[in-house]
Amino acid sequence: MSLTVLAPDGVPEVRPGDDLAALVSASLDLEDGDVVLVTSKVVSKAEGRLVPGTDRDAVLPAETVRIVARRGPTTIVRNRLGLTMAAAGIDNSNVEAGSLALLPLDPDASARVLRENLAPNVAVVITDTAGRAWRTGQTDIAIGAAGLVVLDDHSGRVDDYGNRLAVTAPAVADELASAAELAQGKLTARPFARVRGRADLVLPRGEHGPGAVALQRVEGEDLFGYGAREAVVRALAGDPADRAPFGAPAAAAEVAAAVRQVLGAEPEPLGDALGVPPDPRLAPLAFAFGWALEAAGEGAEKAVIRPATP
Repeated sequence: MSLTVLAPDGVPEVRPGDDLAALVSASLDLEDGDVVLVTSKVVSKAEGRLVPGTDRDAVLPAETVRIVARRGPTTIVRNRLGLTMAAAGIDNSNVEAGSLALLPLDPDASARVLRENLAPNVAVVITDTAGRAWRTGQTDIAIGAAGLVVLDDHSGRVDDYGNRLAVTAPAVADELASAAELAQGKLTARPFARVRGRADLVLPRGEHGPGAVALQRVEGEDLFGYGAREAVVRALAGDPADRAPFGAPAAAAEVAAAVRQVLGAEPEPLGDALGVPPDPRLAPLAFAFGWALEAAGEGAEKAVIRPATP
């Protein structure tokens, strides 16, 4: 397989109201099966998503659903698009001094509009830069997509050794975004890129696919829904009415193992509940696992924890 990435020079400054499809067509020689990648910054510029100012913290609340973690000047949030990013993706790079760029209102919709206005049958990916929970540094990811298989699910396939794959699912939209960034760079005024060689991922004209939103983990499925410190605080101050970022209630065996690890005591199975020592540490532990500690009477030798109800 051969894969080529082209990111042309000479793209003019994009301003509110500019026709991105015309700019892409003038910059790239496109053919059916190509993947067009466009930085979110120029989409935001064309859509007028620029605000005056230099203080990201001043506009952060409007773009934030909840705070995930804070470390010094860095605030990681889950933003209104469902993306977990530093400062909600608000950026002051590659914009005029005194301005801040917000992410597009609906990157998948922006990708669909752009695709529909390009003559060949191409896929469109809108990219942005994001950090990773496990690794230092950043890489580009897809925040919008149209006409593309964004996730190549290998579940059920068999490798050359006869092993059946269960969870392998390359996020090909993100991989294409990263490949494009290698050619685009950050300081080179190359907001457009073309990847050629993966026409198998491009959907027929008129089929836009699920979009990049399909790559987002929903609340409760994100294993890193809070930073380590924030998770501790949340468990200690737990609000039983809001458990989503900790996921559905854990299985009894998992909770029992945690009780043994924390207390060194063996919980007693009680149907759908567990009998446990009346230890105050069990309230935050139960909360973190989606369970609840039922108050034990004074002097009681045993308390009960059970799966919490919404």
